[in-house]
Amino acid sequence: MSQFDVVGIGLNATDTLILVPTFPAYAGKVRFIQEILSPGGQVASAMVTCAELGLRVKYIGTVGDDERGRVQLESLRSTGIDISDVKVRAGCPNQTAYILIDQSTGERTVLWQRDDCLRLHPEEISEEVIASSRLLHIDGHDTPAVARAAAIARRHGIPVTVDVDTIYHGFDEVLPNVDYLITSSEFPAAWTSEPDPFRALEMLQNEYGMRVAAMTLGAHGALARVDGKFVYSPAFVVNCVDTTGAGDVFHGAFCYAVLQGFPMREALDFSNAMAALNCTALGARGGIRGLEQAKALMQRAERRSRPEFETKAAIFSGS
Repeated sequence: MSQFDVVGIGLNATDTLILVPTFPAYAGKVRFIQEILSPGGQVASAMVTCAELGLRVKYIGTVGDDERGRVQLESLRSTGIDISDVKVRAGCPNQTAYILIDQSTGERTVLWQRDDCLRLHPEEISEEVIASSRLLHIDGHDTPAVARAAAIARRHGIPVTVDVDTIYHGFDEVLPNVDYLITSSEFPAAWTSEPDPFRALEMLQNEYGMRVAAMTLGAHGALARVDGKFVYSPAFVVNCVDTTGAGDVFHGAFCYAVLQGFPMREALDFSNAMAALNCTALGARGGIRGLEQAKALMQRAERRSRPEFETKAAIFSGS
């Protein structure tokens, strides 16, 4: 039996949330409503989601030895995540983000900084640790390290999910060992130079052979290509307070769905529901809910039925 259900390798950050009534005009000025220190980060928040869903989770990454690093470690520890392989970098500040949240819409603008002393190196990835999991979840940062982890996972027959939002140097070394690619809406076109998102996902899947090539679409849901077909899942409508961390929670929920063997449409619906619920509270992890709450949202939501191959413009034009 594997020691962990999920091992996650990638970013964490400690955010300062600044809630404003409306986003100011360029060179403008506005009085903010509230300031909150809140842990976040792509893979770290995905792992917290997995833990809240009852999975056995290990997080591998780096933190600074400052107050923000301590806030992050305490958040992960309190959720029951194994952090024994987290590296604390002496004299190094933790990754920081200042996030402006528009109270009128819940949309956020992120200003972030990550010092190079936080880089995770390939030699810090243990084969035994990766082999002790049922699934590996990574992002695109510290590409040599996650490339090593993905290669180890492939050798041991462990599925790999990846959250990637932009192009990273050397990421072509990662993609051949990815089973579930879930990107931002911009990544497929940027990587393939193909503006049609359907064709771009198909090209990625054909070139690298992953089981699923997918993209998140923010308020429009998610699109995936699996078994030669496209599956589209619309987003859920909720009272949006803060969109921070919605994508990270989506990825954590998707990891859970993969391990539970959900069909792809159900996996996307579940991940969209978890992401939507997180938007109902402030912070990257403020609205992470459990399995029953997500199922309840899925059951009660009045969702407009969409055919699998509806016009592309309806999904991607923002209409």
